[in-house]
Amino acid sequence: MRSEDVIKSIRYILDISDAEIANIFKLGGYQPSRLEITAIFDEEDGEKSDLSHKAMAHFLDGLIYYKRGKSDKHPPRPISVPVSNNTVLKKLRVAFKLREEEIQKTLQMAGFSMSSSELNALFRKKNHRNYKPCGDQVLRYFLKGLAMKFRKN
Repeated sequence: MRSEDVIKSIRYILDISDAEIANIFKLGGYQPSRLEITAIFDEEDGEKSDLSHKAMAHFLDGLIYYKRGKSDKHPPRPISVPVSNNTVLKKLRVAFKLREEEIQKTLQMAGFSMSSSELNALFRKKNHRNYKPCGDQVLRYFLKGLAMKFRKN
């Protein structure tokens, strides 16, 4: 899934401004330019620019810090690129403090059901024999379910 689409969804879920999105990037150790932030949300631009994997990795780490706070006990983990849908799903699970059952309920709210074993396969390491890549559809349903869960409109 495109990085910009994930960030737009998170902005909608949390109901935050462009300034807060920039703050999330900063929490993750990335200093975005004003142009980068406006490019993410610019709907009129016929040409879509894709955010770099490095910037997206910083954004996801910053989202965890934004939602849960920084821990002084643990040093910041190095970012890992490229950012896959599985990585986005894992980081969102951590940021929103979701357990397996809560993830399944979130997906069901959006009209998508997934068994525990299928869900666990998405969180495995890539070299594990039961690893399964997370498709765009699953991530879209998950983001839609998060919006339904956290938006009170």
